[in-house]
Amino acid sequence: MAVTHPGAESASVSFTDLFRNPRGVAARVATAGRLRLTLQDAPDLVLTTASVAEIAEKNLTTASRLFLALLKQKDGAKSLQAALPEVFPWTRHLDARETRAFTLELLASLSDAAELSTGDGVRRAVVSWRAIARGKAERLAGGERPVGAADRPAGGGSTGTDRPG
Repeated sequence: MAVTHPGAESASVSFTDLFRNPRGVAARVATAGRLRLTLQDAPDLVLTTASVAEIAEKNLTTASRLFLALLKQKDGAKSLQAALPEVFPWTRHLDARETRAFTLELLASLSDAAELSTGDGVRRAVVSWRAIARGKAERLAGGERPVGAADRPAGGGSTGTDRPG
């Protein structure tokens, strides 16, 4: 089931438009809630109202706390891990221990993003675990036996997360 967000694609204006008509652009932001500011020589920016930014922060905090509370419930971790392939199809290439490690790292990163305003940890966790899954899928496609927990040397082959630092 794919979730779509109506209005996820925001309207945009150029920096020149902002420079020439700041009040008009501010009015568009106030009406739309957010507006993409396109720049020629730098990454685009997003202009938003304070209330929209506050709502987004509260939503992230609520979702993060809900997931952490679910994790603490009986079979909560299993439920979250069972849902991962729906959101991240590549997790099917991870073994059970790796899936659990990814789940815990993802939830910790979401919590940090919500509570400490550190936003890049979620992206880093997803990118690094996706790279691990890709490597395992490529080895499997190449006819190699997948590397799993049973293949690691006892007492020293793992740091507990098995993902690049």
